[in-house]
This record gives sequence, C-alpha cells and structure tokens, in this order.
Amino acid sequence: MIGKLKGVIDSYGEDSLIVDVGGVGYVVHCSARTLQVLPATGEPVVLSIETHVREDQIRLFGFLSDVEREWFRLLQTVQGVGTKVALSVLGTLKPADLANAVAMRDKAAIARSPGVGPKVAERIVTELKDKAPAYTSVDPAIVRLTGEVEEKRAPQPVLDAISALVNLGYGQPQAAAAIAAANRVAGEGANAAELIRRGLKELAR
Repeated sequence: MIGKLKGVIDSYGEDSLIVDVGGVGYVVHCSARTLQVLPATGEPVVLSIETHVREDQIRLFGFLSDVEREWFRLLQTVQGVGTKVALSVLGTLKPADLANAVAMRDKAAIARSPGVGPKVAERIVTELKDKAPAYTSVDPAIVRLTGEVEEKRAPQPVLDAISALVNLGYGQPQAAAAIAAANRVAGEGANAAELIRRGLKELAR
C-alpha cells in the first residue's frame, strides 16, 4: 500500500494531479482546497496518500498532512459518506475547522460542503462527536456543555441565554460556545441576564 508520495507535479486534472516519481506517473485524487494550494507543474511535492484497492481499480487520494488523511478515513466511517463526500467536506473545511465544527455540533458549517445535505451533516456531527475532541482546539469544558445544551440537559439560565443570542441572529453553535465560556467564568449560580452580557463580550472578541 502506498502511504506517501514524493515527486514532481507532472500535470493537473479537474479533481486530481499526476505526480512523477522516478519516471512513473501516479494519478492522485485531491480535494479542491488541496489542489488550490499545491505548487505549479514541474515543482516538487510531498503528499500523504490513502490507497483504495478494488477488484477493478486502485485509486490514490492525496492530502497535505497525515491529520487530513485521518479525517478522510474518519468521515468514511459515517453512514452514507464515501470518498466523494469526504473530499468535498475536506475541500470546504480545514481539518482543525472540521474538528471544531464536529465538536460544537455545527451542522451548518459541514452542510456548506457541495453535495452534503442536512441529514448527512447531522450524521457526521453525531457519529464523530466522540472522535473530534482529540483534534479540536476548543476547550473540552465548552464541548461538554455544548453537548448538554444539544440534549437539553444544561441549566435553564444557560438554555435561556443561548436562546436569547440565537434570537439576536447568532448561530446555535456560536451562541452555545459563547454562553459556555461565559458560564465557566460567571459560575454555576449566574442568571440568564449575566450570561447574555458575558456571552456578547465573548462574541465581540
């Protein structure tokens, strides 16, 4: 199995490129975002590779980092997500942004990917929620409280404060993260008004 390719870019296709490694040209499929940042034809390139072998074909998928390749694998563990959808998501979101979106249950961010509908986005955040914290930059306490909000287990003042911010036009994930951060600073006894005030300060940062 091929896990890495180091060579020279021979040419670009619509969703792939050919990497010349010692005179052998490998067709490597990449996300749109990866293709945009790769160097010009004739320049050296190093790609992490995921190899898919079937009876009738061998396909190579290329990534800028091992972390991105790991997300490609993780996404395909979700029901209804194949290589095309996984590449679409990674073409829209960087690995760190994807990790944050999953951790914060931000279905809308994932649904911005071409070909990814609300149901698939819902499955991605639901099925990968326990795997995202290892990759996310979001405070674990905020991730935990966001999960409680999603399941309506958070204290009533927290739920009320999030609802107020959503009514002001903020997205549910952003509002939940801001109030979670505010709640951590204000303490458990804080009322909704104080949480809203602190939450707005968080959002203004």
